[in-house]
Amino acid sequence: MNKKFAFQLLALFVVAATLLSACGGAATEAPMVATEAPVVATEAPVVATEAPVVDPMAELIAAAQAEGTLTTIALPHDWCNYGEAIETFKAKYGLEVNELNPDAGSGDEIEAIKANKDNTGPQAPDVIDVGFAFGDSSKAEGLIQPYKVSTWDSIPADAKDADGFWYGDYYGVLSFLVNTDVQPEVPQDWADLLDPKYNGQVAMSGDPRTSNQAIQTVFASSLANGGSLDDAQPGLDFWAEMNTAGNLVPLIANNGLVATGETAVRITWDYNALAAVDSFEGNPAATVVIPATGRFAGVYVQAISAYAPHPNAAKLWMEFLYSDEGQIIWMKGYCHPIREADLRERGVIPADLLAKLPDVSGAVFPTLDQLNAAKALITANWDSAVGADVKAAP
Repeated sequence: MNKKFAFQLLALFVVAATLLSACGGAATEAPMVATEAPVVATEAPVVATEAPVVDPMAELIAAAQAEGTLTTIALPHDWCNYGEAIETFKAKYGLEVNELNPDAGSGDEIEAIKANKDNTGPQAPDVIDVGFAFGDSSKAEGLIQPYKVSTWDSIPADAKDADGFWYGDYYGVLSFLVNTDVQPEVPQDWADLLDPKYNGQVAMSGDPRTSNQAIQTVFASSLANGGSLDDAQPGLDFWAEMNTAGNLVPLIANNGLVATGETAVRITWDYNALAAVDSFEGNPAATVVIPATGRFAGVYVQAISAYAPHPNAAKLWMEFLYSDEGQIIWMKGYCHPIREADLRERGVIPADLLAKLPDVSGAVFPTLDQLNAAKALITANWDSAVGADVKAAP
């Protein structure tokens, strides 16, 4: 009995152990598998889509080139370095420049517009460069058209028409250009010109009845002879004395007449006088004097004829003159360009040019009203007060 019991007990134990093995915990979790798709760069590469830079002047240049020509008037090559300005403009844009009457005065320029209103031929000027007083009067007569250059904002407000009909281009101060081979005793002020030693030697650079430069010469002399910016009559009195004394030569002076000694003393803007000395190259010997009193600054203005046969060429000419390049070309001719303050502020003027400009401290700038009043007085009374018929040299 005992063996049988022991055998059964052993059998039960084996069965129980087998059951426990079958029910035991086993590692049944499947290994983790990465199921997220890999990140793929799907954005297209950045491509530059900006349009190429286009010259804002391209359309105007093309229109001017289609016209082919610019007609100027009263621009001597030795005046404010206009020779270089004209040649640079022609080379830069491939245009022809038809130059009318280089020695004409401001009044002649205005008359040229009037005389050619219905004429698109070669005698009709596209642009004018006239004295300050002629800007407003030309606008009032409907002789000029508006155009604002791209550098408009850097032109001083008191030197331009608000609507763009005219704008100052440069200024100079009246001076004495003296051929010292002919006249070694150089005058230092206006009163000196009355000395008998200057008999038959002094000439203006225009006819005071039409020329801005000559009108302002009379105005300047009034400042040194008891007049003022509001009273130009003493200037007429001074030139009446000059004519009576025989010191005034009734010819429109130019550098050629100074070089030959026919007019040993030429009264002209400082930029013309300084350029003349350079051109003489010592033959003859010459010097330039800014008078001690009556220092007078004259501003000139640019405008486009209302009847310009080549209006786009005219606008392109304005853009060129009022660019940094054009302004510096004027300065190379000893002119004070109207945008000089802007050029100085940006440091774009070559130092050698700045060093060449003379001391014109104390020079006065008349207002437009003062210029108009003086112009009216001088042109109306020159014949009766002075009696000299100033004409172009033969």
